[in-house]
Amino acid sequence: MLNLLIQNGLILDGLGSAPMRGDIGIQNGKIVAIASSLPPNADQIVDASGLWVTPGFIDIHTHYDLELEIAPGLSESVRHGVTSVVIGNCSLSVAVGKPQMLADIFQRVETLSHRLIEKWLKQSVSWQTPAEYLAHLQQLPLGANVAPLFGHSALRAHVMGLERSLTVQPSETELKTMQQIAADVLEAGFIGISIDMFPWHRMSGEWRGCTIPSQQAKFPEYAMLADLCRERDLVFQVTPNLQRLASFLDILRLGSGIGQKSLRLTVLSALDAVHDRKLWRIFSPLLYFWNRLLKGNVRFQTLTEPFTIYSDGSVTPLFEEFPTGAQLNSCGSRQERQQLWELETFRRQFRQEWLNNWRKSFHRQLDLMEIVRCPETSWQGLSFAEVAAQKQQEPVDLFIEALRKYDTDLRWVATGANDRLKPRLALMQHPYILPGFTDAGAHVRNLGYYDGALSLLKQAVATKFLAPEIAIARVTGEPAGWFRLDTGVLKVGAGADLVLLNPQALNQPISPQVEISDPVLDGEPRMVKRGSEEIVEAVYINGIRVVCRGQVSDRLGRERLGTVLFPSFCSHSL
Repeated sequence: MLNLLIQNGLILDGLGSAPMRGDIGIQNGKIVAIASSLPPNADQIVDASGLWVTPGFIDIHTHYDLELEIAPGLSESVRHGVTSVVIGNCSLSVAVGKPQMLADIFQRVETLSHRLIEKWLKQSVSWQTPAEYLAHLQQLPLGANVAPLFGHSALRAHVMGLERSLTVQPSETELKTMQQIAADVLEAGFIGISIDMFPWHRMSGEWRGCTIPSQQAKFPEYAMLADLCRERDLVFQVTPNLQRLASFLDILRLGSGIGQKSLRLTVLSALDAVHDRKLWRIFSPLLYFWNRLLKGNVRFQTLTEPFTIYSDGSVTPLFEEFPTGAQLNSCGSRQERQQLWELETFRRQFRQEWLNNWRKSFHRQLDLMEIVRCPETSWQGLSFAEVAAQKQQEPVDLFIEALRKYDTDLRWVATGANDRLKPRLALMQHPYILPGFTDAGAHVRNLGYYDGALSLLKQAVATKFLAPEIAIARVTGEPAGWFRLDTGVLKVGAGADLVLLNPQALNQPISPQVEISDPVLDGEPRMVKRGSEEIVEAVYINGIRVVCRGQVSDRLGRERLGTVLFPSFCSHSL
């Protein structure tokens, strides 16, 4: 007898095959039968008439590493149909290193709550080696499956000590030690290695304001780690330095397959940036050149919706790209920020840097920055430029005055990329660009894109830019194959991680981000998505229903449902 029989659903297998109406039989967490009709011989029978039955979605870019230790169910992602997540991105992981050191590397980069960090530190770390970390992960009551990358910043700081990792290059002995640990890590079952060159990513703690360890490395160190992944055909994830064009040439060299085995390289990120409206057009010819002429195996990642970021006064990742903004983010209190604003030289320098257009990543257009909350309630819903016009001030001067006076009582929002439909669809449709890059678990006060896969499906239904079976494959079987994960497809023998969707409910706009008080953060605010309860009828992990019409099961995070995903040469591998 089957444990579960799902009948009469429209099955989209995650491979892009033509949809078929039929039944799926599940036994002991595995799919054991798929047919147009199966005998009704099961402990539980679910009628999926009128519904799509799809593989669980894969989120290829998350920062759940710390949250997994506190709330391993990952309910914010699972409620939107996500059943597998990739962690350890952007050189950040907790697989090796002292807890406080790791917290100092993580906290500011991902703007994580102090309360979340404190909770994690109190639980401490129960592993001494990356292999022990994998064993630890397997013992957690995981909700979603977890596929870990190994973070270069953690490795570098562990081998060299935090101070040396931030200030000097490794000795030959230290480099060999890093190489040996990284090789052992990949043999233990990590799916690859992540490095980071992005200058916005800075330390907290004693070395606050300094860019994180991975950014201090030179090309030979990156190349050594890339070669370890190349030899094993494992993933190498990199975030370029947008302010240093030479970093793109370095990454281009790493990703070339001419005269050597190609590297399974994934790069952040392909976006339609507001500050440069032509930039998005470069990705298609670049990827053609890289993959076809240089014989690479490169995938960029893109966000499936407008890249909208909320900020609290001057406490925002958007300020990390210029010196005075980074100084403000380094302050530990409102009083420290006020002391900076009192200095005329600081205000003048902030103004100059804000108006400087050289190699900026955020547009800094005050007419596109809207005030969400403010003690001056009449400002709410207006842009800073509109308020400045009312007060007959220069917009940048009004902005500085508001930041100085209201600090974090002022909340504002801006969209920096992917706000135009046509370029966004082109990026999501491109065969060498993977829809993903949600940053789930990071920047909890600033953004919440936990429903990235559903946002793609909504746009596919509304615009028909992708057929449903292809849209489903883009967020299931395709990323699973490229990342070498044995998940993301509906076939006999596969794990029973699947989603039941109401296709009629997909015909609606992308859901807005909303703010909640999150129990995981002891009631602190978190940006999330809602509305998926109308679309997602049910989510199953390992054959167990964990979400039903928006209601999250209390089994999620209490029972071990998901597993650690190790690299696999599965049949749909790319």
